[in-house]
Amino acid sequence: MSKQGFAVRSLIALAVASAFPLQSAMATEVEAVAAQPAAAEEQAGQAVAATPVIKGDQLETVIVTAQRRAENIKDVPMSIASIKGDKLDVLTSGAADIRFLSSRSPSVSVESDYGRTFPRFYIRGLGNTDFDLNASQPVGLVVDDVVQENAMLKGFPVFDVDQVEVLRGPQGTLFGRNSPAGVIKFDSAKPVFKTEGYLTLGVGNYSAKTAEGMFNIPVSDTVALRFSGTSQHRDDRVHNTNPTANKGTQDFEGYGDNAFRLQALVQPTKDFSALFNYHERDYHGTATLFRANIIKKGTNDLVDGFDYDSYPSDGINYQKLTTKGGSIRLKYNMDDITLHSITGYETLKFNSRADVDGGYGAVYAPPYGPGYIPFAVETADLLPNHKQFTQEFRAESNYKGPLQWIGGLFFFDENIQIDSIAFDTFSPGNPQVAPYSVQYQKAKSWAAFGTLNYTVNDQFKVRGGLRYTNDKKDFSASRIDYPAGSTSLTTATTDLHDTSHNLSWDLSGTYELTKDTNLFARVATGYRAPSMQGRLSALTDKPSKAGAERALSYEAGIKQDLFDKRARLSASVFQYRVKDKQLTAGSGSVNMNQLINAEKVTGQGVELDLQANLGYGFSSTLGYSYNDTEIKDPSLFVQYCGNYGNNPTHLSGCTPTNAAGPFAGTSLINGNPLPRAPKNQLNFTLKYSTEIGNGEFYAYTDWTYRSSYNFFLYEAPEYKAKPLTEGGLRAGYKWGDGKYEVAAFGRNITDKRVILGAIDFDNLTGMLNEPRTYGATFKVNF
Repeated sequence: MSKQGFAVRSLIALAVASAFPLQSAMATEVEAVAAQPAAAEEQAGQAVAATPVIKGDQLETVIVTAQRRAENIKDVPMSIASIKGDKLDVLTSGAADIRFLSSRSPSVSVESDYGRTFPRFYIRGLGNTDFDLNASQPVGLVVDDVVQENAMLKGFPVFDVDQVEVLRGPQGTLFGRNSPAGVIKFDSAKPVFKTEGYLTLGVGNYSAKTAEGMFNIPVSDTVALRFSGTSQHRDDRVHNTNPTANKGTQDFEGYGDNAFRLQALVQPTKDFSALFNYHERDYHGTATLFRANIIKKGTNDLVDGFDYDSYPSDGINYQKLTTKGGSIRLKYNMDDITLHSITGYETLKFNSRADVDGGYGAVYAPPYGPGYIPFAVETADLLPNHKQFTQEFRAESNYKGPLQWIGGLFFFDENIQIDSIAFDTFSPGNPQVAPYSVQYQKAKSWAAFGTLNYTVNDQFKVRGGLRYTNDKKDFSASRIDYPAGSTSLTTATTDLHDTSHNLSWDLSGTYELTKDTNLFARVATGYRAPSMQGRLSALTDKPSKAGAERALSYEAGIKQDLFDKRARLSASVFQYRVKDKQLTAGSGSVNMNQLINAEKVTGQGVELDLQANLGYGFSSTLGYSYNDTEIKDPSLFVQYCGNYGNNPTHLSGCTPTNAAGPFAGTSLINGNPLPRAPKNQLNFTLKYSTEIGNGEFYAYTDWTYRSSYNFFLYEAPEYKAKPLTEGGLRAGYKWGDGKYEVAAFGRNITDKRVILGAIDFDNLTGMLNEPRTYGATFKVNF
C-alpha cells in the first residue's frame, strides 16, 4: 500500500473510532483489513439492506439502481444514500407522511404548506417554495420508475417499500428535466413466486388508528400477485376557540388517509417479464392551520401564552385528495441487450380550503383576533382536472467487456386545470363569491438520452452521458371579476407559450484506491423547464413566467468499507452554479406568487454518511451536511412582508433587514441564502438488539438536527426559523422466528414546537411542526 493510501485510511479510521467509541480497538486493524479480500457481493435481484443489517459481524452490500442498473453503492460515482429495512420502519412509525425524510439524509429537506399533501423537496438547498398547484420543483420524485411531476402526486403514503434512494446533485442525463438538484427514488417491493404477507395494526395518541398489510401469492408458475395497502386515521386535536360561536369549522388536524397498490408480475420465460402496477389514494382531512399573529414582532419566538390546541377562526377548513395511477414495465433480455418499456399514467382531483388570514373578524368587522387582522382571506384551490402520461423506451448492454451503454427515448404529456376561488367569511355559511381565477396548462416534453461506461483498467472506470430535451408549454390564466363600478362579470385572459431545448451531460470517474476504498469525481449539468403562474387577484393582473434554469455541479468524494466491512463511509465535497435560477416571490400585499429568475445562485458544501456495526448488539448510522447557498444578482428585489399596499403603517408586518429596493416596500436580496435552506443538518441513529427468551428485543432511537433558515427570499427576524432538534424512539420484541412483533414508539419525543413556515402578506402568521406522538403496533408475518 502507498503511503498516501495508508494516510487516507488511517485518518478515516481515527474518525470512525472517535464517533464510535465501542469500536475504538478496531483502529489498530487498518492494515490488516486492507490485506483481506472483499466479501462476496449480493446478487442484484436479492433483497439487501441499506441500513446496518448484520451479516455475521459485517454490513451487507447495498445495491442501488441510481444509474438505471443494479450496482454496489460503493461503485456509483456520485453522492447517494439509501434507506430501507429497520430504519425505514422506524421513521414511518405512527403513520408519518413523506416528510419523515426531512433531515434523515444529508442535504435533504421536505416541508409543506398543505400538510400531508403537496410536499416540497430540497437537496443541497435547492427547492421551490411556490404553493401554486402547478409549481415545478428542482428535485425529481420517481416512484417505481415513473416520474411524479405534480406536487399532489408526491405525497403518496409510504408502505411496502423496498428501498428509498437519494441521488444528490443534477440528474439531467438519466432522469431528465426538473431534476437539477437531484432525485428521490422510491422502489416498491415487487411480487415474488411464493406465498407471504404481513399485517400491522397500530394505535396512538389523538385516537390514531393505523392498519397496513401485504399479501403476495403465486397464481401459477408464471404469474404472481402482490396486494398492499394502508389505512391511517387520526381524530381532531385542535379546537376552534373563536368567541363568535358556531362560526366556521370547529375542530382541526384529524385525517383519514387510505391507499393501496396492486401489482401483477407475468414472467412466461426467464428472458421476458411484465410488471403491472395499479394504485389509488383517498385522503380527507384539514388543511394546514395558518395561525395569525403567533410570531412575536422583532423576534422568531412564539407569542406569550401561545396554545397549540386552540385555533380561533371564522373560516371553513377541509382538504380532499384522490389519486389514481398505473404503470406497465416490460423487460426483455436478449443475448447481449436488455430492452425496457415503461408506461405510466396518473390522474388526481384535489380541493383544499382554509382560513388564510388565520384568525377571525377584521379591523373593519370587529370583533377580531388574535392580534391585528387587517382583512379577511378565506380561499380554496382546486385541481378538478389532471392527467399525466409518460412513456420510456430504454435499451442497455449486458455483455461482457470494458464498454457498457444505455440509450433511450422519453415522452411526457400533462394536462391540468387549476381553480382558485374565494369566500365571503362574513356572510352566513361563508358562501363563495363570484370573482375567481382559472388556469389551464398543457405541457409536452420528449427526450433522447444515452450513457457510456468504460473500464479503463482494473482500478479506473469512467462514465459519461448526454440527454437532449425538447419542452413545450401552453398556459392560459383567466380572472373572472367585476370591473370597477360594474355589476356584470368580465373575464380577462392572458395566454403564454414557451418552447425550450436543452442538452444535459455528465462525466464521472471511479478510482479503486484499495480493495475497500473508491475515490470518485463527477461533473454534471441539470435543467428545469420554464414555469408559469396565474393565480390572478384582479382583472388587471398578468401571469408571471420564469425562464429555464440550468445547473452545473462539481463533486468529489470517497466511499470506503472499514474494519472488515463492519463500517461503511461515504464523504463528498461539492460546488454548483445555477444560471437563471427560478425563484418564487410573494406579492407583499395579496395571496399571490410571482415567478422571477435570479441571474445566478451558487452553493457549496460537504456530505458525510457513516454506518457501523459497533458490536455488543449495537449498530449505528451518522449523517452530516453543510450547505452554503447564495443568491448573486445585484439588481434583484422583491416585495417584503406586511401588506404594505393596504397597510402603510405596517402594524401587521415584520421588520425586514435587507437593503431597501428601488420601490417602497421592497428589499434587495443579493447575497441572501436560498429560502428553506439550512446550512447544517445532522442525523443519528442507534440500535440495540439482544436475544431474550425465544425472541429478540430491540431498541432504536433516531435524532435529527437542522440549523436555522429564512422562510422567504428577503430576511427578517420574524421569518427566520429557529434551529430544530427532534428525536424518535421505538422499542419492540420479535418472537416465533420473526413471525410476531410488538412495539412501542414515540416521535418528536421531546415535544419540541417551532415555527416552520409563514404567510407574510397579511400578518405575522405561522405554521408549526408536528407535536409529540406515541403509540404501539402489533405485526404478524405469514
